[in-house]
Amino acid sequence: MHRGKNVVTCSVAWLIGWSLILEYTIGGAAIARGISPNIALFLGGEGNLPAFLVRHTIPQLGVVVDPCAAILVLIVMFLLCAGIKESSLVQTIVTTVNVCAMLFIIVAGGYLACKTGWVGYELHGGFFPFGLNGMLAGSAIVFFSYIGFDAVTGAAEETKRPLRDLPLGIGMTLTLCCILYMLVSVVIVGLVPYYALNPDTPISSAFSANGMQWAAYIVTAGAVTALCASLMGSLLPQPRLLMAMARDGLLPAFFSDISTRTHVPVKSTVTTGMLAAVLAFFMDVSELSGMVSVGTLLAFTVVAISILILRYAPPEEVPLPSSLQQFIDSVRKQLDDDSQSMERKEFNDVDIVEQSPSQSDHGEASIQYPLIEKQFSEGNQDKQNPQRRRNIAVWNIALFCIGVLVLTSAASAEYLPSLVRFSLGTVGAAILLCSLVVLACLNQDEARHSFGHTGGFLCPFVPFLPAACILINAYLLMSLGVGTWIRVSIWLIMGALVYISYGWRHSSLTNAVYVPMAYLDHIYRASSSHQV
Repeated sequence: MHRGKNVVTCSVAWLIGWSLILEYTIGGAAIARGISPNIALFLGGEGNLPAFLVRHTIPQLGVVVDPCAAILVLIVMFLLCAGIKESSLVQTIVTTVNVCAMLFIIVAGGYLACKTGWVGYELHGGFFPFGLNGMLAGSAIVFFSYIGFDAVTGAAEETKRPLRDLPLGIGMTLTLCCILYMLVSVVIVGLVPYYALNPDTPISSAFSANGMQWAAYIVTAGAVTALCASLMGSLLPQPRLLMAMARDGLLPAFFSDISTRTHVPVKSTVTTGMLAAVLAFFMDVSELSGMVSVGTLLAFTVVAISILILRYAPPEEVPLPSSLQQFIDSVRKQLDDDSQSMERKEFNDVDIVEQSPSQSDHGEASIQYPLIEKQFSEGNQDKQNPQRRRNIAVWNIALFCIGVLVLTSAASAEYLPSLVRFSLGTVGAAILLCSLVVLACLNQDEARHSFGHTGGFLCPFVPFLPAACILINAYLLMSLGVGTWIRVSIWLIMGALVYISYGWRHSSLTNAVYVPMAYLDHIYRASSSHQV
């Protein structure tokens, strides 16, 4: 049974890690491909760029290569290898410039749009020319704009007060950036119709089209610094992710090496930087952005499902390395002895009269000793009810995921007849709502308090917030194109081959010892005192 647990746990961990590798590496490459057009615009056009930085097409392959993007990735890679303090200083500077540029766009662009009458919204097809599905499909593609927020958790080991600073930092920056993103979008689309925007430099071209060429230089400078900040945010957590996976045995130990001078995983940083540079050199942004969104959405969906499992059916046992076997045995023996002593004390404290031989029948004994009989019955009931509740929770979590899959498939399958789509959507919605109502009525498992530490971040509004996350993410995943899914499928197949050939055999869970959650703190305290 434990072997099956190991396989499932390792597979889920690998899927999340491999999806995040896709997110960060390809996200960095996609961002780098967007920097070179802005640099060219700032200098007055591609003709003013040095020859070795200009984009050109390989005739035999029909591929547009971007040397400037690859060089920028390598520069950021060397900066990240220098140390976390140095890279944080540069990140602070470029982020400050970026925020100032966005405020300028909102104020100046809003003033200009008010003078021109918001011509960008005067569309013949209405405010939603491609309908709700078109809007959500666009949301799925640009979802990679938010990959920098979960990247903060990749540097948790280098944070002074992670329990307080990480949730606070993620929440504040996410709120601020969402507001800025929405205001900038409102202004730019109001200045110029969406079909007239330059896909490489949309904000700068919007100001240029309204005769504010001087403002385009300010906007371009802000765009370059913003993309540089995003590039650093994409490449920073990737080595830490590889390091964590290598520590768990899912990847070779090469990726877990830490530099004694800079205290960063230099080998992992160089590896991911070189890979991102190659992708930035060869692949187009439109090909990369969809793949990034799939990696991000897959990882977030698995995390949301995991929250439901940990709240309603957390594992009763946790794996520990076999090196702690002696501490596990000693703690188990000590706790078992304490438990037996406590049971004997409670039994002796019960005020009972010695049973006579004529009253040995179970029915009469239950009358003679009502307190013992009551405790025995309640003990069995307490053991049965939680297990029954856990089984109900597990089945309803599975049904909810099935309902989400059916509903989102029906909503996005525009090639199917309307009646078929409506019928499938109704069935999926019914399964989804019924399972969600059952989860909302169930009590959450008390063992959930054993996970995490006091003062850490807890997900609010369970099960509704994780359920909404799963539903929205699944719909966005369904909205992505077939070409994107083909490329992602190739990536996932590659990951499965790496896991089968290396990670499955070398995982730290292979020889793990499973112990009850109640023993965990005692074992760690025993091992810590032994090391001291």
